[in-house]
Amino acid sequence: MRCSRLLLQRSNALALYRRSVNTWSAVGAAFNVQHQRLEPLQKNVGLFGVPELSGPAGFQMAQHQALREAEFLVHKACTHPPGAVTVETFDQLSDSLCRVADLADFIKVAHPDAAFREAAERTCVEIGTLVEILNTNVDLCQSLKNLLGNEAVLATLDSDTRRVAELFMFDFEISGIHLDESKRSKAVALNVKLLDLYHEFLSGSQLPNAIDKQVLPEHIRHCFSIDGNRVQIGGLHADSPNELVREAAYKIFLYPNTSLLLCLDELLACRHELATLVGYESFAHRALKGTMAKTPGKIIRATSRDFKMMKEMKKKAHTTNPEVMPWDHAYLSSAIRTEMFNIDPSVYSPYFSLGACMEGLNRLFMQLLGVYFQAEQPKMGELWSEDVRKLFSRPALRRSLTDVLKQMDSCIYCFLCCQQAVVHETEGLLGYIYCDFFRRPDKPHQDCHFTIRGGRLREDGVYQLPVVVLMLSLPPPSGRTPSLLTPSMVENLFHEIGHAMHSMLGRTHYQHVTGTRCSTDFAEVPSILMEYFASDYRVLSQFAQHYQTGEPLPENLVSRLCESKRVCSAADTQLQIFYAALDQVYHGKPQYRSTTDILREVQEKFYGLPYVHDTAWQLRFSHLVGYGAKYYSYLMSRAIASMVWRQCFLQDPFSRVMGERYRREMLAHGGSKEPVLMVQGMLQKTPTIEDFVDALVLDLNANVKSPAL
Repeated sequence: MRCSRLLLQRSNALALYRRSVNTWSAVGAAFNVQHQRLEPLQKNVGLFGVPELSGPAGFQMAQHQALREAEFLVHKACTHPPGAVTVETFDQLSDSLCRVADLADFIKVAHPDAAFREAAERTCVEIGTLVEILNTNVDLCQSLKNLLGNEAVLATLDSDTRRVAELFMFDFEISGIHLDESKRSKAVALNVKLLDLYHEFLSGSQLPNAIDKQVLPEHIRHCFSIDGNRVQIGGLHADSPNELVREAAYKIFLYPNTSLLLCLDELLACRHELATLVGYESFAHRALKGTMAKTPGKIIRATSRDFKMMKEMKKKAHTTNPEVMPWDHAYLSSAIRTEMFNIDPSVYSPYFSLGACMEGLNRLFMQLLGVYFQAEQPKMGELWSEDVRKLFSRPALRRSLTDVLKQMDSCIYCFLCCQQAVVHETEGLLGYIYCDFFRRPDKPHQDCHFTIRGGRLREDGVYQLPVVVLMLSLPPPSGRTPSLLTPSMVENLFHEIGHAMHSMLGRTHYQHVTGTRCSTDFAEVPSILMEYFASDYRVLSQFAQHYQTGEPLPENLVSRLCESKRVCSAADTQLQIFYAALDQVYHGKPQYRSTTDILREVQEKFYGLPYVHDTAWQLRFSHLVGYGAKYYSYLMSRAIASMVWRQCFLQDPFSRVMGERYRREMLAHGGSKEPVLMVQGMLQKTPTIEDFVDALVLDLNANVKSPAL
């Protein structure tokens, strides 16, 4: 009888284990259950394990320590004979400053405590100012020139070291190192001024606009936030089915703010002055040459079809204005998808618990790259919010099912409590990922990836492991209901994980070029490529199960979802072309007219929907700061990701051969290799601009038809 009970126990455990692999294994459980408050430890280790950052004042301590270290490294670089150690010293200098500045850059937007945010902001300004001063330090630059001008020494350097040396020299050149002392000082002053303008513009771009509530019709006031006699409008309400709500939000939220218009004018003028000061024709010339926005013809033809569909949809609603307006784009696209494919996010969400999705990524990366996730218990003070989860990797072998069952003899459910990992089969520990996934008050509503510490080979021969943060805005688990994701949330999760794995799998010698610290028009390739995996039923079928019944996600729902994404995709792509073109024009030669007049002209040329009088959409275009003449990179990256998917993974999304090639040719190098060479290595050919455009057009799939339901 005891043997029979044991066999039954093992059989039940096996069934439970198999089900848990999809949804409730240790990684899944870490994300699918509510955070359990632990007893506080005696020692506060500080944010990210940095002891100084146990309180806001610690930022000043960390900053001073970085400045002292920087002073020592500058002296070392300027006095040491030229050689590989010169580049290593430059990288150590970059690392010592970035480790403080990058951490502060994240904390200033994510920490719930205003004191931490303010301290981090001050640190960002101080470190940023020092970087600009160092970029015009003649003695420091001369040490690099001595290296690059010595052919005998250069011959002893490997290709990565030479490239990193050239990248550091490029930083000097674009900062005006070749100028006389007075002009160098002016370049530093312009860069410091730009830091303040960036902060002012980004802050202003997020602020709501207010209007007297009497101006709005009474029956739509409740759709907005009301503060006394004022209505606060902090967004476009683009998904509202009420056309009047969409129109009111668009016109009020985008109403010109005079001070912010002046800020943008000054920002663009300052950038142009800096570019011309250091010898460039314009800021765009300083940032890049060439743009995908110059070849939009094929996409424009597909866009006209999409706008025609939107117009027909709007006619059905019997609205007062039959013309498609800018505030209609997102809503009508969604309405068309719903009508054609009956896409209801609530139908999909039960199959996409966050834990199940993390397990799906776990399985995918294990098959593709030999990498899997593991959860770690954070220490006291390490996190900025209690609902953050920490993933890591360490040398380990995956336990066999037999080993799991042996452990279950004493506790059938103990595997639910075991910690899992992001582990590579042979390399061991790859790095740390902090997952700040859940919504909370005052948290920015944006999905993004932050590098906290870059990977590099330290002087003691030990590899400095990368640390990153992924920030999403997902619904938290509640009671016995896990966090349930809509299809778009799943796609965003896969996208941001793509950035994280770029950081984790890069193994560059120098942190200056680690992971996502690469060319802007390549940085989005790994993340966009992950979106293709997120839409493939073969991938989804490995983990998408109903969180209550265990029923797998029906294949026809996935097919319907994929087809719906192509509806109006040409118009969406055309909108991106408009953004890229506007970014280029703003950063080209000065036109001595308002940014709004420029917006109107570019919109008429590249978009297809009319400009709305008394609106200034450019004041909400925060990417003008981060991308600055490089917004075209989004389209370039999407084209490359499309080509990589079709050629390398479409036939088999789990191909270990292609996965290894992907890491070897693209992920491993960060910015230490020219992007075109990485793409050539992956595709085994050199793509042309026409290839890029054709890849975008293929993704549009003009012949979308409604499925038989």
